[in-house]
Amino acid sequence: MKKEIPNIITLLNLLLGSLAIVYILQPGLTITVNIEGENLVSIPERMMWASWLIIAAAVVDFFDGFIARLLNVPSEMGKQLDSLADVVSFGVAPGLIVFQFLRLSFAQVPDGLDASIIWLLPALVIPCAGAYRLARFNIDNTQQYGFKGVPIPAVGLLFASFPMVYWYAQDVWILKLLMNKWLWYAMIVIACYLMVSTLPMLALKFKEFTVKKMLPFIIIAVISTITAIVFGWLAVSVGFFAYVILSLAFKQVEL
Repeated sequence: MKKEIPNIITLLNLLLGSLAIVYILQPGLTITVNIEGENLVSIPERMMWASWLIIAAAVVDFFDGFIARLLNVPSEMGKQLDSLADVVSFGVAPGLIVFQFLRLSFAQVPDGLDASIIWLLPALVIPCAGAYRLARFNIDNTQQYGFKGVPIPAVGLLFASFPMVYWYAQDVWILKLLMNKWLWYAMIVIACYLMVSTLPMLALKFKEFTVKKMLPFIIIAVISTITAIVFGWLAVSVGFFAYVILSLAFKQVEL
């Protein structure tokens, strides 16, 4: 029974990701009409629950591996189950968040809600890229102390932060940016490339624990904290790109 505890926790990750999908799809878009007869389209506030569920799934995703090591019950089944859960929680669910934001961006123009689904399908490349990255990770034994490509949970949290940004943004320029379809297409390309690439990425796994090894993570924490104070949930996006840039920079000097 002891060796099944990590698997049960992993299944909780999958459950949370599945619930996130329900919250993403159930409300759809809210359409209201102003006094001038113009359509005002927005993403319902309930979709923020999806963001919280993905965040919770990320916490659970950390603890299943931690508990497996703590109980000394690692297993190949647990590794595969973890990847299956991650595809849903950090691939499919975030991909559908982007799908909804693309719908929102098209809905800002007349007859935008009738746009061909072809324009929305790029959002579904996200779970495909995530699945590819996880499959490669599962057969690669050289990633004990670092990653090749950005981990899918990082991408999942990046996209999960955008409903929060949308609802708590105090600046009009942020809202306009989130309603720009070209931003979303660019984000899809960047995120998917970073996942399927073999770029060296930092991981919180060390042969020896030193301040020098922790330095890039300390810098990321400081940058994210300052951004959170000024721009709130945009700190997640800033922290994500800081992680990518610092991974490349510090891997070059091989801390």
